[in-house]
Amino acid sequence: MLISAILLLGLLSSSVATVIEFPALNCRKHSAVLTDFGGVGDGKTSNTEAFKAAIANLSQLAADGGAQLVVPPGKWLTGSFNLTSHFTLFIHKDAIILGAQDETEWPLVPVLPSYGRGRDAPGGRFSSLIFGTNLTDVIITGNNGTIDGQGAYWWKKFKGGELNETRPYLIEIMYSNQVQISNLTLINSPSWNVHPIYSSDIIIQYLTIIAPVDSPNTDGIDPDSCTNTRIEDSFVVSGDDCIAVKSGWDQYGIQFNMPTKHLVIKRFTCISPDSATIALGSEMSGGIEDVRAENIIAINTQSSVRIKTAVGRGGYVKDIYVRNMTLSTMKYVFWMTGSYTQHPDPGFDPKALPIIKGINYKDIVATNVTYSARLDGIKNDPFTDICISNVDIKLTEKPKKLQWNCTDIQGVTNRVTPAACSLLPEKEIDCTFPEDRLPIEDVELKTCSISGNF
Repeated sequence: MLISAILLLGLLSSSVATVIEFPALNCRKHSAVLTDFGGVGDGKTSNTEAFKAAIANLSQLAADGGAQLVVPPGKWLTGSFNLTSHFTLFIHKDAIILGAQDETEWPLVPVLPSYGRGRDAPGGRFSSLIFGTNLTDVIITGNNGTIDGQGAYWWKKFKGGELNETRPYLIEIMYSNQVQISNLTLINSPSWNVHPIYSSDIIIQYLTIIAPVDSPNTDGIDPDSCTNTRIEDSFVVSGDDCIAVKSGWDQYGIQFNMPTKHLVIKRFTCISPDSATIALGSEMSGGIEDVRAENIIAINTQSSVRIKTAVGRGGYVKDIYVRNMTLSTMKYVFWMTGSYTQHPDPGFDPKALPIIKGINYKDIVATNVTYSARLDGIKNDPFTDICISNVDIKLTEKPKKLQWNCTDIQGVTNRVTPAACSLLPEKEIDCTFPEDRLPIEDVELKTCSISGNF
């Protein structure tokens, strides 16, 4: 009798749905699971059509409280698929979305108008694994579920010069607003990992992004011609820049004329031996302004914040504020260059000179550093209004003799060790950091939930 009661209790408890709570911009009235649409989580069966069918069906509920699609435990092989508005893609902690190795699963899409060509090749580009355009209120999240781009296939083709189109990204959202990408692990992207472009009101948080440090162009997070963006509480190991802020390439970016502005980056950690913690450019022809970064950690990374531009870029990088950085094992602490001379085609305007001004760094501690700074402006187009204060740099056992290499720049420093170059004289000044808050910082997430027998 007792045994029967225990068995009955076990059966009852096993039928009780698990409830998972998660933070989101908006909660959804309706919910479905990928298996409802024929999904097979064996790591071998293509789920591209299952994802497409699920999202097509759930998109019909946008006006009735929206819908969420749950990717349950399993390995879900898929090619590219498109999201919809008022929609949440939730990836369970025991789920892995795998990027397909079959190129026919990745449709081609037009080149970006602010770039004029693909980044890898002049032709078109493969659609990103998770893609969306002209959306409102779209969320990609989970309780640390994984998206694995299986990028080695693409890296080999890129290195071998075998690509006629640009590699896919893991996540790309275009022409959209109210975007959330959070609480996920992203690994082995074919190229850039997260690419919001021509979009606004974006929250990116609690991402773990990992790629081999020798993998080509595996940028972590690339806000591109975006407004009002918040990046926080994330960790990136990359073969390229951990965060790359962009706004278009040469004459195409100048003509498109959509800057990246009002960007806040907080509590961010980077490992990238050959690239930057935060890069501004080199594609910055639409302009970059009002970037606020604080509480940043970089370990075994080439540089902290790097400004990359060139003659022909046009545009501007201005009103940049950085404070509270902790750096360990760096080639450069500060790096700005005006000679990043890769161009989309010969049609760029050699008279289109970039404006670099209002660059503020403060409260930085760095150890095991090879060079304190390499700051190279452009002849007859100097980088101006640079301010660096309260910086303590401890050098490697074999540092370079010339610690501050400066040309065509203007600005001031205060309490900086080792002492800066003569173009950045010592002044009694504390570099500024805005006291106001950006609107995106005050957006509060709701507590939403899913339930099921996961």
